[in-house]
Amino acid sequence: MATIYLFRHGQASFGSDDYDKLSPLGERQATLLGHYLRDSGVVLDAAYSGDLLRQRETARLALAGQPAGVPHQVDPRFNEIDNDEQLRYLLPEVVKADPALRELVDRGLSSSKDYQKVIDAVFNYWVSPQCKETRIQSWADYSGQVSAALQELMATQGSGKTLGIFTSGGTIATMVAQVLGLSGEQTYQFYEPIFNCSVTQIFYNGRKTSLSYFNDRSWLQLQGAKAAENLVTYR
Repeated sequence: MATIYLFRHGQASFGSDDYDKLSPLGERQATLLGHYLRDSGVVLDAAYSGDLLRQRETARLALAGQPAGVPHQVDPRFNEIDNDEQLRYLLPEVVKADPALRELVDRGLSSSKDYQKVIDAVFNYWVSPQCKETRIQSWADYSGQVSAALQELMATQGSGKTLGIFTSGGTIATMVAQVLGLSGEQTYQFYEPIFNCSVTQIFYNGRKTSLSYFNDRSWLQLQGAKAAENLVTYR
């Protein structure tokens, strides 16, 4: 039996010129994640992340709370779904069938709530059989690369290890849906609610996997209560 922790990155800089950079709060969340792991006695044998800046920075800050020398491997197969690419190529098709969504787009997507509604619609079109767009990565290719990366990690590390993957909501949702044997159409229900720096735990034995818990942010709530500040964010 071995353990994989999935960590969503800290809060990114939504609405800024560089979304991929952690916000000051995101940096604090990532640092506190490292403290939480240390205080909980979680020692990682190895860490992985995608190559997005927000993922790598979250890993760097959190791993500062670990014993020196935890290897950190960057693997772009753990990158987030390319939402910008999907919006560019799929949104024109999606809004044809949804006048309310067209109104949101015409108003501009300045609020994170409106943006998320659009991402929801586009994601569900992307994973459906109706999506034939060839200029972007297909759902089959994306979910396949996530599955291959996870299986390779498990085969390489073997049993008895404690591993951490610093990644993003779409990747975590895809892994969780795969562990539970769910379809692409059922994946978004796990995507939307994943909080920044939340913790998801998976057990594996050989190629068999099981979900222990999902999207735990209780430790952030406790830290926030102690400091009289809100540390729990979604975006």
